[in-house]
Amino acid sequence: MNDDSHGDDIEARARRRVSMKMGFYTHALVFVLVNLGLFAVNAIRGGGHWAVWPLAGWGIGLAIHGIVTFANLRGEGIRKRMLAAEIERLRRDG
Repeated sequence: MNDDSHGDDIEARARRRVSMKMGFYTHALVFVLVNLGLFAVNAIRGGGHWAVWPLAGWGIGLAIHGIVTFANLRGEGIRKRMLAAEIERLRRDG
């Protein structure tokens, strides 16, 4: 593999990683803004504590998104090692 193709591979991986992070950060920002709005409406209308339910449900979804995103980014090295081991095993076993 020459240096140019290796550089392209690194740039493609970097772009994918940045895209995953930006997707999560955008999700988190929308979560905060929408829930602030819901709490403002709740406070103005004096309607009890209903705004905690969208916060809780969406918060669980946001937490899962974060776990998947950052576990996937950290797991990249693990996948590479597993792939290398499988390739070696297939070459050895025929």
